Amino acid sequence: MIRDTSQQDAVLTPAPVHKIKRRALWVGGLVAIAAVTAAVLGAWSSSEHSVNEARLRIAEVSRGTLVRDASVNGRIVAAVSPTLYSTAPATVNLKVAAGDTVKKGDVLAVLESPDLTDELKREVSSYEQLKAEVARQQILSRKQKLLAQREADTAEIERLSAQRTLERYEGVAQVGIIAKIDYQKAKDALNSAEIRARHATQAANLEGDDVQLALKTKINELERQRLSLANAQRRVDELTVRAPVDGFIGTLNVQNRMVVAANAPLMTLVDLSKLEVEVEVPESYVADIGLGMNAEITLPSGKATGKLSALSPEVVRNQVLARVRFDGEQPKGLRQSQRVTARLLIEERPNVVMLPRGPFVESEGGRFAYKVDNGIAVRTPVQLGATSISAVEILSGLKPGDKVVIAGTDTFNNAARVSINR
Repeated sequence: MIRDTSQQDAVLTPAPVHKIKRRALWVGGLVAIAAVTAAVLGAWSSSEHSVNEARLRIAEVSRGTLVRDASVNGRIVAAVSPTLYSTAPATVNLKVAAGDTVKKGDVLAVLESPDLTDELKREVSSYEQLKAEVARQQILSRKQKLLAQREADTAEIERLSAQRTLERYEGVAQVGIIAKIDYQKAKDALNSAEIRARHATQAANLEGDDVQLALKTKINELERQRLSLANAQRRVDELTVRAPVDGFIGTLNVQNRMVVAANAPLMTLVDLSKLEVEVEVPESYVADIGLGMNAEITLPSGKATGKLSALSPEVVRNQVLARVRFDGEQPKGLRQSQRVTARLLIEERPNVVMLPRGPFVESEGGRFAYKVDNGIAVRTPVQLGATSISAVEILSGLKPGDKVVIAGTDTFNNAARVSINR
């Protein structure tokens, strides 16, 4: 019976060369471990703080196109929202209520103004009176023309009679039947008749011009009165307040049967067919924006594009109001005073060194950043350039490929070196 093979085993003694190699490997490993430990201990000893990497946000410096933009808040407003006013002191009779939908031309209110009504009646009476005077003047003009023409015709008849008498006298004067003095008298009578006829004709023409001028004067007075009547009629018609556009009643400034003064606001009409975005631009961006600048509006239904169409010259609470008009067709489902956000695209800067934007931009005025090197965040001076909503330009201090702590540096307390634990 064979119990085991222990009797067959033999102990081999390793060669001296193998022992030396094994010792060298062990010594080299210990030296490497010691060096790493020394480096880690050195880094730890030179670091002022230690922060867990999970609490930080680290990004890499890159090169690309930086789009300068500004994120602003805004609200949907009507591009056309006329306010209707009272044209005269009157009593208001409202025909609509706040929120009612109206069409262009619908009656919104009726104003009662006895003064304007009486003025219209006076103008109508004066117009009718002048109209009658013009008709009377036309009759008088025709009558005076007839009288002047009658006198001219009578003078012409007398001239013709004197001429025929002279012709008869000329026929018999050759044979000496009539006295020479009678012939001279007939000749003088003809000359006198011709003068009277000529003067009568001229007087008739002058009388015609005179009556024509008098008639023209009356007609001008009638036209002036007609314009006054039209103006009075217009003011009375304006007492009926009508909707200038399609929309709805936004605000009522008066109550029914309320007495208002002239030029008092009555109501505001909102036209929902033409909406714009009113944005509040921080004062620091005003120097960089201008009319026609592109904008991107974030709506509940998606994104829409537009252009800056108006810019207020006034700064209110460090904000400047601006209007953005939609490009193309207006998005559906918009409501008056709906809150939205917009992104103003200021400019594009190609081929710049940039870094994703984070709280480090505001920390210490953006003059320092923490560059990560072998697990150590080193406080490095930097110079920032243009900024946008999502990125910031690096002018100096960092290069593409560097990793930078862009968020979570609030716990570093401006330390020169901070260890990052993984």
